[in-house]
Amino acid sequence: MAAEKIILDAGERSLEIPTGLFINNEFLPSHTGDTLDTLNPATGEKLATVSAASKHDIDAAVEAAKLAFKSWKDTLPTTRQALLLKLADLIERDAEDLAALEALDGGILLSQSSGMHIPNATATLRYFAGWADKIDGRSINIPTGIAYTRREPIGVCAAIVPWNAPLVVTIWKLAPCLVAGNTLIIKSSELTPLYGIKLAMLTKEAGFPPGVVNILAGLGPVAGQALAEHMEVRKVAFTGSVLTGRSILKAAAASNLKKVTLELGGKGPTIIFNDADFDNAVLWASVGITAHNGQICAAGSRIYVQEGIYENFIAAFKEASQKAILGDPLLATTTKGPIVSATQHANIMSYIEKGKQEGARLLHGGAVPSDGSQSVENTAFVDVGEDMTIMKEEIFGPVAAIAKFKTEDEVIEKANNTEYGLSSAIFTNDISRAHRISNALECGQVTVNAWGTLNPNLPFGGVKQSGYGRDMGEESLDGWTVVKAVSYNMLPPQ
Repeated sequence: MAAEKIILDAGERSLEIPTGLFINNEFLPSHTGDTLDTLNPATGEKLATVSAASKHDIDAAVEAAKLAFKSWKDTLPTTRQALLLKLADLIERDAEDLAALEALDGGILLSQSSGMHIPNATATLRYFAGWADKIDGRSINIPTGIAYTRREPIGVCAAIVPWNAPLVVTIWKLAPCLVAGNTLIIKSSELTPLYGIKLAMLTKEAGFPPGVVNILAGLGPVAGQALAEHMEVRKVAFTGSVLTGRSILKAAAASNLKKVTLELGGKGPTIIFNDADFDNAVLWASVGITAHNGQICAAGSRIYVQEGIYENFIAAFKEASQKAILGDPLLATTTKGPIVSATQHANIMSYIEKGKQEGARLLHGGAVPSDGSQSVENTAFVDVGEDMTIMKEEIFGPVAAIAKFKTEDEVIEKANNTEYGLSSAIFTNDISRAHRISNALECGQVTVNAWGTLNPNLPFGGVKQSGYGRDMGEESLDGWTVVKAVSYNMLPPQ
């Protein structure tokens, strides 16, 4: 039985999408009839009711992916390449629809989705399409003859993706997974399921065979747990919280020791030296903590400023980060949208209160919204101590913790004083200093004189409790392939 369709009002456009689970190229209701409501964070109103995957539905998706893998792994590289390129073209064609769905469902600014997320998604598909016929092994000299290695697909894989940048993070996993010859089950977040339904429509239109891509909305403790525990799933890629990452690792260990890659939280340092281009540093430091309301794992939430420019920086940062225009994320004039959910909103406000209680000086923001909305003012605390909660824990909101430093050694120690290690930014006009600090920082990404640079050919991922494995770049293919060694005995008979 096919799933029902709904029509969504997205301002100047209406969007018709199915409400079912995408399994084996068909939209189906959940086997158990389970559903979930997705809300518009800008209004708090229900957008839609969609099917929620049960364990039975995960089993069905795995069976479809397992059957499809038998032929997909041997599909010509040029065919896989053509399908990825076609999907990129279709996403580009329907970019306005996808951007509207992210705005409605996740409170993501239309301009951010259409201007950054979708271009990165299509560029990532095209980048990995180019790898289709280049996933090679190597020849090796051995004493007994000759040997070579093959990089082969893993099999049935799963991707559990977040709500904060749903389309682009999904593509970061889908593109290398499929080009390597694997089949994939995507679990979209219960907070942002609508983009996944639209993406499923496009994968079918692009011509991917049934079962190669399956997309299911569902709750983490149900659908996500079922994927992590499934004996036929050979790999799980996860982007999200440290707590959930730990549970996935436990489930993988307790089941079939499936391969796991994790991109988890962050508490990124932004380091600004006296000799930095001042206006550039202020701009990027502000963007680094306010973009998408700071609901970004790579957010520059700890800002360390050298003492010679500290007071001037504070004044300029306050002015820059208070320019936000709060409003409907579908409107081009809006520069600040809502927090994704009431739960997340309450969590951010609790951290702001902790900052006040622990004695950090409030520079601006931090007020409880008088209209009861899910909005949070861009907020900054200054003179924040290393032992304060807002300096140590990931807030996932537009809350900056700013502190002063004197020397390179001091700021390196402070920047590395965290269990996270995802992203960081350095602002200086001294190239030697930038090199020294970059080498000393314990993180997976360093951006010099900017914040959060992302490119499809540049690997992205973390160290320490920010996880392991990489999205994007050639390095990400390691997470979607296994290496087989083949050797030939060429010695004459004894």
